[in-house]
Amino acid sequence: MERKSSVRFILGKQSSLAPDRHREDASEEQEEEVEIHPGVRLMYSANEGNLDGIRELLDLNVDVNFRDIDNRTALHIAACQGYADVVGVLLDNGAEIDTQDRWGSTPLADAMHYKNHDVIKLLEKHGAKPLMAPMHVNHAREVPEYEICPDELDFTNSVEITKGTFRMASWRGIQVAVKRLGSDEDKVRAFRDELALLQKIRHPNVVQFLGAVTQSSPMMIVTEYLPKGDLCAYLKVKGALRPGKAVRFALDIARGLNYLHENKPPIIHRDLEPSNILRDDSGHLKVADFGVSRLLTVKEDKPLTCQDTSCRYMAPEVFKNEEYDTKVDVFSFALILQEMIEGCPPFSVKQELEVTKLYAEKERPPFKAPAKHYGHGLKELIQECWHENPAKRPTFRQIIRRLDAILNSIGHKSRWKVRRLKCFQVVNLSSRGGSSRSDSNV
Repeated sequence: MERKSSVRFILGKQSSLAPDRHREDASEEQEEEVEIHPGVRLMYSANEGNLDGIRELLDLNVDVNFRDIDNRTALHIAACQGYADVVGVLLDNGAEIDTQDRWGSTPLADAMHYKNHDVIKLLEKHGAKPLMAPMHVNHAREVPEYEICPDELDFTNSVEITKGTFRMASWRGIQVAVKRLGSDEDKVRAFRDELALLQKIRHPNVVQFLGAVTQSSPMMIVTEYLPKGDLCAYLKVKGALRPGKAVRFALDIARGLNYLHENKPPIIHRDLEPSNILRDDSGHLKVADFGVSRLLTVKEDKPLTCQDTSCRYMAPEVFKNEEYDTKVDVFSFALILQEMIEGCPPFSVKQELEVTKLYAEKERPPFKAPAKHYGHGLKELIQECWHENPAKRPTFRQIIRRLDAILNSIGHKSRWKVRRLKCFQVVNLSSRGGSSRSDSNV
C-alpha cells in the first residue's frame, strides 16, 4: 500500500519544529477533498482520539506508518494532542517510535514541546530517545558560550530568505536569519566547519554571527538579518551602476574579503557571488554565507561542484580540480565588479557549465559598457583580477589601494565638473546683466 501522500495534514497541533506551527486551523483544504486517503483518515482519527476508528482502519491493513507530505505520521499527531491511549494502540501495531518529520521532529520531541507528560513516559518506556544533536555535550560546563536556546527562536510569520537555506525568525526582540542543519553526515561536517569559521569573524563588511543551536536537534546557525536583501536582487532592479557606486560597493566587498584572507590561517570564501553579498541599512555591503568556505590549511577531501556553488563565478582552477588558494575569490570578485558596471551576469546568455568551460579556455566576459565607465584604470584592474595565472592576480590589500585611488579620481573629476558648471552659470548671468546679488546666490 502507498505509504506517502501529497496531502498535508493540518488539523490540530502542528510539529514542534515546523516554522509555521502557530497558524490557524486550515481544515477547508481537506473539506474540499472528494476522497480522503486511508492513511490520512488514520491521522484524522489520531487527531480526534478515535480509538475505534483507528482499530478499524488498522484491521483493514492501513499502514500505521503512513506519512503525509510533511513526513508526519499518526504517532506524531497523537503525541502532539496528548492521547496516551492512542499512542499505545499505534505502538502495539508497529508504529515507528523515533520517526522524524520533514523538520526533524520525533513524536517524543512533539510530546515534550506540548508538555504531554503521560505520552512522554509511554514513549520513553517503549525506548524513544530525546533528539540529541551530533554536537551534544555531556556536561553543562561544556556548552559553548554562543549556544542559543531554540525556544527563544520564534518562527511565527517566518519567511524563507534563501531557497532551502535561511529563514527569518525573531530572537530577543530582533529579526535574525536562521540556517537549519540537514541530517546527513556531510551536512553535519559542513555545519561544524562553518561554525568554526563564523566564530573567528568580526568585521563590518562580513555578516555578523550571533549564535547557534548545537545541543538539540535540528542544529541551527543564527546570524544578523539584513532586510534590504542581496546584491543580486539589487542589480536586477537597478541594472548597471554608475562607476562611482560600483567602486564603492567593490570596496566593501574587497575589505570583507581582505579581512578573511588576512586571518591566520586565511579563510577562503569559495562561493563569492552577488546572492551571497548582502546590503545593510546604511547602503554598505557585507559578505555572507560561509557554507563552503574553509581555512587555507585544511585540505579539501572532495572537489567543489556546481551543486555546491555557482559555477558562473568559479575560478578555472577550481573547476579543473587543481590546487588553489585565496586567489579564487579574487577571480570571482572581478566578475562581480564587471557585472555591476555592465548590469548583467557574466556570459548571461549561456548555461553555467558552458561558462566554466569558457573560463578554462581563457575566455572572459566582454566589456560592452562605454569605455568611460571603465576609466581611471578600472578595466585594467578587472583584467588582472581574472588573470589565468592565479599568482598574477592582486591581493585584496592591493585591490583596496587601487580602488581607493580610482574612487578619488572619479570624485575629483565630478567635483571639477561641478565647479566648471558653476563658473559657466556665473558667466552666463553676468553676460545677461545679472546683479551682484544674483551672482552671490550662485
